[in-house]
Amino acid sequence: MLLFYPEFFRPLQFKVIELASVPLRVLAFPLKETKKILYYHRTFDEYRRLANEVNVLKARLVGMDEILRENSRLEALLKFKRKLLYSSVAASVVGRDPSAWNAVMIIDKGTEDGLKQGMSVVSDLGVIGKIAEVNRKKAKVMLLTDPQFSVAALVQGPRESGLVSGTLQGVCRMRYLEIGAEIQVGDKVVTSKLSSSFPESLLIGEVIAIEENPSDGSVQGLIQPSVALSQVEEVLVIVK
Repeated sequence: MLLFYPEFFRPLQFKVIELASVPLRVLAFPLKETKKILYYHRTFDEYRRLANEVNVLKARLVGMDEILRENSRLEALLKFKRKLLYSSVAASVVGRDPSAWNAVMIIDKGTEDGLKQGMSVVSDLGVIGKIAEVNRKKAKVMLLTDPQFSVAALVQGPRESGLVSGTLQGVCRMRYLEIGAEIQVGDKVVTSKLSSSFPESLLIGEVIAIEENPSDGSVQGLIQPSVALSQVEEVLVIVK
């Protein structure tokens, strides 16, 4: 009747099919559950195999992400190296001093690569430090946040000169600025041509605070380094 008189029974077709399927589903339920029990071990083994494959793929994705990040950093460093007017050697950071994490790093280049004590170390973001010790294959870099580090610097806007040194607190201090120096928070600080170890106009950081000392007639500026030193993985050493 449903087949030969479709126009007449069309409104009832789906209801009839739905009612007819109820006993079929009731009868099929125990069969499906029994099948699940019988195939449990096979399904579980397949689940474990797929889970292991997912973990392997996740590890590969993490590795590929690290490779992409490294390529991006090296590309930026290469562009900066091409812009430099000075001969330089690229190096990777291979060690840190746990007792002075913000003061020292070890790089994988030494005298064999033309490095000497006192050479400046930079990245595409700015000044990092200078070579403190060097042997044939490695060198120790004193970071600009080390209190023993110092470099002649210039505040770009008002052209005020001073001496930048480290504080071991993640920031630097610019000293010997005169009272009334028209420096402002946000001014960029670069290396000065008065520096004996750094080329001029390399970015050091940004002024984040200004402290006046009326007793000796000086102004000091706190400088936030332009380079996140704890994240540095590759550097350039200016050799000439």
